[in-house]
Amino acid sequence: MLKIELLNSFIAVAETGNLSKAAQRMCRTQSALSLKIKRLEESVGQTLLERDNRGVTLTDAGEKLLNYAYQLVALNNQAFDAMTEQPKPTLLRIGVPTDYVKWYLESGLIEFIREFTSIQLVIDTDVSGNLISRLNNGEFDAIIATHWQPQPQAELLFERNFVWVGAKNGQAKLAQQIPMALYPENCPIRTQVFANHSISMRPIHLTLSTPCPYALCSAVEADLAIAPIAEFRVNEHMEQLDAAEHNLPQLPAFNESIYINPNADKHTVRQLVALIKANLNSMVHK
Repeated sequence: MLKIELLNSFIAVAETGNLSKAAQRMCRTQSALSLKIKRLEESVGQTLLERDNRGVTLTDAGEKLLNYAYQLVALNNQAFDAMTEQPKPTLLRIGVPTDYVKWYLESGLIEFIREFTSIQLVIDTDVSGNLISRLNNGEFDAIIATHWQPQPQAELLFERNFVWVGAKNGQAKLAQQIPMALYPENCPIRTQVFANHSISMRPIHLTLSTPCPYALCSAVEADLAIAPIAEFRVNEHMEQLDAAEHNLPQLPAFNESIYINPNADKHTVRQLVALIKANLNSMVHK
């Protein structure tokens, strides 16, 4: 049997025409390389190289073997590549509400990427209404979205409560025309604010429209506006406002669910759902 290691050494000598240069190429000592050539000659039972002061040249047997050596080494490399070829990564496109992306990244998705190295995860953020529309258009394999009613083909994760807040001891909540900070159109929280606003309530003046929860909270803390925010975002610079007392639209409980594209890779998506559910406690309490 002709060993690939010996054939590689033989090819190096044939191409350089010099044992010293071939040894450098193979990262071996010259004596070690000479021993390999000797073992190869013993295997085929013929002299493969002629040595003189100018270097080495191939014998007729050496010329014949060189052609086979190239083919055998190439075939060996092809076989190795075929057997060790990594599977093509599965692209998984996920949509997450801008308001919550921090929690999902910290509590589950990064772990998912590390655990399943053959998956290429692409995350996009948007308001929930846009995410649902984009999922229906095939832009995502799965999304996490908020809604005030259970939706078909949605798997409930948990409920999120939103509350009205203003700056602590602030004046914005007392204005005749309520300065309000809201998420953009197609956000279900904003939709419910306007849906539940009646003519008997003070008119709304939209002071800030932003997808950024930190900008929305900053506007409240600066007493520029009041806003409906998730309970976990209320801090010591804010005060919670009772909707009935301040004549504000009632806010329903919102369900946070995962929606799956039926054409997505089912095994991969189910792994993602399992991971998110395993981290629900950390997300609910944030």
